[in-house]
Amino acid sequence: MDQVYNNILLLLSTPIYAIIIPIEILLSNYRHKRFYSWKETLMNVYLNGLNTGLDLLLRVIVGLFVLNFFYKYHVINNWNPIIYWTILLFAQDLLFWVEHYVDHSCRLFWAVHVTHHSSPEFNLTTGFRSSVLMPVYKYLYFIPLVLIGFNPIDAIFMYSVTQIYGILIHTQHIRKLPRWIEYIFVTPSHHRVHHASNIPYLDKNMGMTFIIWDRIFGTFAEEMPEEIPHYGITKPLENPHHPIRIITHEWQEIGKDLKKKVPIATKLRYLISAPGWSHDGSSKTSRELQRESETGLKG
Repeated sequence: MDQVYNNILLLLSTPIYAIIIPIEILLSNYRHKRFYSWKETLMNVYLNGLNTGLDLLLRVIVGLFVLNFFYKYHVINNWNPIIYWTILLFAQDLLFWVEHYVDHSCRLFWAVHVTHHSSPEFNLTTGFRSSVLMPVYKYLYFIPLVLIGFNPIDAIFMYSVTQIYGILIHTQHIRKLPRWIEYIFVTPSHHRVHHASNIPYLDKNMGMTFIIWDRIFGTFAEEMPEEIPHYGITKPLENPHHPIRIITHEWQEIGKDLKKKVPIATKLRYLISAPGWSHDGSSKTSRELQRESETGLKG
């Protein structure tokens, strides 16, 4: 069964790398949009390679071992196949939203995830600009799935399928889709908002497949014509193509904050609070920036 899943994933992903990305590059150059640059594209490939290697290792050592342990205690085992795969799709996507929300809300996890957001470009190769260390913990989010009764292999397969969809929404060539699609699914428009560093767009649209979770939990933002997305992070890197610093820069910033002469409780907040939190207001979280922006507009 594992080989069957691998063949399906290969069948789904190969056209992206062999056809869709080359077409987008050609369109970008033809329209003089400059959505791609060699340095950023090579950095995306480099980060994806590191992530894939670590993921393949941990998928066997940590992922399947841990998930198979918890699967022994699952509570449901008589699923109808259609119901099984439908619920798995929605449940896995909801847990991805939770993981993604945590990545943006806790600085320790943001230090891992920020790599994915660090590019000032937004194109299909940005979709596999991977957070290198994420495989260390991402499989822990699947534990509720296997406890319910989903086979670990099936859960990992569904995650991989939705990740392929997640690559396709990293594009600027598709503007708006029909309203019903925009209401239910994550679209390129929604994901452009997610990758933007504009204050109104920060920490919005966390979903991978369905945008309904963001609508339910209050993290949804519409792409606005008057607010053109500017991609990347709020504080651009001094050396964005350094092969090590691109992965470790936020950890280095955390180290600087932990050296400050503040109480232990304050040091702990520098680890677990939202990115941008500071005890003296020298830097601000996305919510603080958004509140200030809204107050300024009202004033």
